[in-house]
Formats: sequence, C-alpha cells, structure tokens
Amino acid sequence: VGHAVLAINGAEVNGRFTADGKDVLEFLGNPANYPVSIRFGRHRLSSNEKLMLASMFHSLFAIGSQLSPEVGSSGIEMLETDTFKLHCFQTLTGIKFMVLADPRQTGIDALLRKIYEIYSDFALKNPFYSLEMPIRCELFDQNLKLALEVAEKAGPFGPGS
Repeated sequence: VGHAVLAINGAEVNGRFTADGKDVLEFLGNPANYPVSIRFGRHRLSSNEKLMLASMFHSLFAIGSQLSPEVGSSGIEMLETDTFKLHCFQTLTGIKFMVLADPRQTGIDALLRKIYEIYSDFALKNPFYSLEMPIRCELFDQNLKLALEVAEKAGPFGPGS
C-alpha cells in the first residue's frame, strides 16, 4: 500500500503515463513490450503537501525546543522510528534542512552540512533566488543529486562498517 510505478524501462512515470505519453496499462498489457523493468516506490509529494509537512515539522520543532529540559535547546535534531530516522539541521539563520534515512545509515550529519554548503553556494549566491521560495536552480539540483548519490553509495552502514 502506498507504492506506485515510478519508472518503466528507465522512463519516468507520472500517474498513468510515461514521460513520452504512453499509457502505462496499455504498455504493460502488450506482450511485445516484455521483458520490462519496473521501478516501484512511494508516490511523489506535491509542492503543497511538502509545504504542509514542513509546516507541521516546524511547529513540532518549536514545541520541542520550548519543552526540552535542557536549557537553550535548539529543538529536534532527530526523530527515530523502527523504519526511518528524520534528521534535522538548523542553520544559524533558522533555515532547516531535513533528511529521511534508513535507521542504520551513518554519516547523515555530514550529508546535512554538505547540503547546507550546496545551498549556500548555488541558491544564496544566485541573484534570481528569493528566500523562502522553492529553489529553481539547475546547478543546485545537480550538486544535490551528486551529494545524495555519494551518501547512497556509502551504504546503509557507512564506511568502515
């Protein structure tokens, strides 16, 4: 439950159609298209859903910093469940970066710092970027993707495990 077809034979799928406009069900119904490679995963969130989830986390973060028994607590740094960990890094200016990871994954703190570095280099130095708006910068996207690929190649237990 909650999984969708993300790609067929490497072609991205959006809803019922591939990137080149083919109907997924018709494509899978035709025996001439086999063998076929299908990638499943969770459906992508819309911008509104992302904003709603970020707003909820921001509220929890603020409540956590106020309720913490530790004086001067900065708020939630990590939420841990059986199936994932949510890591949060808040910059001195209050911007929060979040990463969902496998509970066994190591090196997330370094990844969060790298994401902040990429944000500083490619979003903040971009004269067309407006604070508190979605980042629409190809160099930012490319470097972020590269950093995530490096973290993924490190494996769920990180180097040296």
